[in-house]
Amino acid sequence: QVQLVESGGGLVQAGGSLRLACAASGQIDMSDTMAWFRQAPGKEREFVASVGGGAVVYGNYGTGRFTILRDSSKPTMMYLEMTSLKPEDAAVYYCAVGRGRIISDSSADFGIWGQGTQVAVSS
Repeated sequence: QVQLVESGGGLVQAGGSLRLACAASGQIDMSDTMAWFRQAPGKEREFVASVGGGAVVYGNYGTGRFTILRDSSKPTMMYLEMTSLKPEDAAVYYCAVGRGRIISDSSADFGIWGQGTQVAVSS
């Protein structure tokens, strides 16, 4: 059974950067899709980015500021590099995995989830 553990969250000033990591235990390869979602208090969970099955997809919120990374030499690891952070980026960031190539931004397409890592951005 695949388990996901996120790390790298914390408090950063607006304009700063963070690098989140997601480590998967279990059988995952590059044909599976790994994704980042985020959820702020009182808001719906929203798609950030995904990579896998030959596709890289970004949501609307981090375009130009966020980069999702995944190395084929270690397909169980995924990263999210976030730059120029804004207070509205503050949320719990979740790692998720879906089997096969997924290009949708729907959380329903991802069946495995981590516990999340908190990102706070001070203004």
